[in-house]
Amino acid sequence: MNRRINREKGVITVYEDLILNRDADELISDNFNDDSDALISEVFRDREIPENDEEDDNEDTYILSAVRQALDNRERYAGYIGRVLEGWTYDRLGEMEKAILLMGCAEFDLKQIQAAVIIDEYVSLAKKYCDADSYKLINGVLDRI
Repeated sequence: MNRRINREKGVITVYEDLILNRDADELISDNFNDDSDALISEVFRDREIPENDEEDDNEDTYILSAVRQALDNRERYAGYIGRVLEGWTYDRLGEMEKAILLMGCAEFDLKQIQAAVIIDEYVSLAKKYCDADSYKLINGVLDRI
């Protein structure tokens, strides 16, 4: 699996944690097993799965680290996000927007990928999973963090 799909799985894992409040290890296991790979393949059945330039042998490990980082540092990242929101509060954001922003903050903290790549990836996920204009908010917040 490429890193883009693993990022998507990571966002879904954080999203599920926000709405279900289940054990993080269970969520990670549910989202990063072979059955979830089949589900992602089914979703992309009629579309080409986008390739990513930063192929890495440790893709799963990197994204799993980002997921753990996002879950373990949720309150700290929520503080960062809240400080850069203009006219909004963190609590007013949708759960998917929160998940995307938390994962972006986690990847920034890991300092292994360029910020522009991280922002682009999460803007793409916002376009896929959030309201029509949410990607603008995601872009603006991640750019300021």
